[in-house]
Amino acid sequence: MNGLVTTISTGAFAFSATNIDDLVILTLFFSQINARFRRWQIIAGQYLGFTALVMASLPGFFGGLILPRPWIGLFGLVPIAIGIKCLLNQAEDESAAVEPQTETSSDTFLAKLFNLQTYSVAAVTFANGTDNISIYVPLFASATWESLLVILGVFFTLVGCLCYLANKLTNQTAIANLLTRYGNNFMPFVLMGLGAFIVIDSGSLTLLNLS
Repeated sequence: MNGLVTTISTGAFAFSATNIDDLVILTLFFSQINARFRRWQIIAGQYLGFTALVMASLPGFFGGLILPRPWIGLFGLVPIAIGIKCLLNQAEDESAAVEPQTETSSDTFLAKLFNLQTYSVAAVTFANGTDNISIYVPLFASATWESLLVILGVFFTLVGCLCYLANKLTNQTAIANLLTRYGNNFMPFVLMGLGAFIVIDSGSLTLLNLS
């Protein structure tokens, strides 16, 4: 019993220490909800991106190797690209948000779930969490099959809690007003700044002999 409590506590601590910054990004995402960008797409994207992080960390459990940190840091280019796209398409997005959008019955559930918006959130989640891999690899490497399953259960439960909290924050009057008024304007710059930080902090520029 003590071992189970310790494992749950370890998983909760590791998740909190490595994902608290996702709360800001998720809150911004939830503030952008409109006819083309739905709440469930954000949640699905967050789970998809986090699952990719876990999969990238599992070699630590099996004793394998992972990509060098500078190469992983290149994923920081993804939020930069998304930020630039958001910046260039702000006017288009505003006009499109008021246009009704119909979903054809021929679209499958998976096609609706895993679309561009979902993948965009997943890509930002993965890029923002590349540093998490360095924490998860040794954590998984020291785990047994039983403790690994418990830790993963804790992780995926807390992903849902994180999404719930971020969504609730957008319902707070002061925060909602701030994000409604300025969210569309500074969201692209937050993404580009996040991407630039990931690339620089990971030493990815050394791959180009720029530093």
